[in-house]
Amino acid sequence: MSAAVIEAMKAAVGKLDGTGDLPGAGARRAAVAVLLRGGSMGELEVLLMRRAIREGDRWSGQIGLPGGHEEDFDASLESTARRESLEEVGVDPGGSGGQLIGQLPSVQARARGERLDLFITPFVFHHLTPSSPSLGPEASEAFWLPLAPAISGAFDEPYRYQHGEVIHRLPSWRFEGRTIWGMTHGIVNRFGRAMHQHSPLGSDPI
Repeated sequence: MSAAVIEAMKAAVGKLDGTGDLPGAGARRAAVAVLLRGGSMGELEVLLMRRAIREGDRWSGQIGLPGGHEEDFDASLESTARRESLEEVGVDPGGSGGQLIGQLPSVQARARGERLDLFITPFVFHHLTPSSPSLGPEASEAFWLPLAPAISGAFDEPYRYQHGEVIHRLPSWRFEGRTIWGMTHGIVNRFGRAMHQHSPLGSDPI
């Protein structure tokens, strides 16, 4: 494992500190896991999942990061991210061999163009050899997205989103028939670009 990879990840976390949305008093909280695997910058991949089709789920069928709502029994938001990842895709990002890199700024959730009273905090983890995903009832698939080509623009394809009578063309990635857009695209893209600025993706020879 290259020390440059961990250094770049930690530098990206530090660079983004203090740039997120600030939750108001009593706002609901959730957490997601940004789990990266790979021994060099060019090999890094991030674990994503497709949410199962479920009535009442605002993000039903969409691609997202493993995670969910904070529960009273969670010791911390990091615990929320780890528990939800284990429940949804069968992978504990901070388990044996995993390393917590840091906490990214919170993001206010949106659904159908509306801001929700829900703030989501991403936690970045790295694991050289995480266990293979094992899907829970909330996930219909899990897959690894190569980070370097995503950040470089290789997967860029605007997403056509209609809100009322207005059609928006939003940034997204198209990867093996899947569309990654919205908050998930924003979190991963922003973190990846911050890491790229510290150490260009693919430049690490290890």
